[in-house]
Amino acid sequence: MIARTWSARATEQGAEDYRAYFEHTLLPRLRELPGFSGAYLLSRENAGLVELTTHTLWESPAAIRSFAGEDPTAAVVEPEASAFLRASDSRVVHRTVLLATGAD
Repeated sequence: MIARTWSARATEQGAEDYRAYFEHTLLPRLRELPGFSGAYLLSRENAGLVELTTHTLWESPAAIRSFAGEDPTAAVVEPEASAFLRASDSRVVHRTVLLATGAD
């Protein structure tokens, strides 16, 4: 499994709007893609803004390319989502998941 990580910054209201977009618009689209395995949306306050970090989980590099296109390290940010953000990374980071566990 591969974790795809991306970050953005938003106001408090923008972060809430992005959370709603992520939950109600983006996740349903991602769930339709073969090889999508799950996601996390994390936040923290940082320098007066909210830093948002997404972690999407994928079964393979091919599954990531089906979502991201030919350049799998390019961030995919729809204009609708960008409207909620002050700034966002143009690149993503991929990490291989070595161990995953849930609550017992």
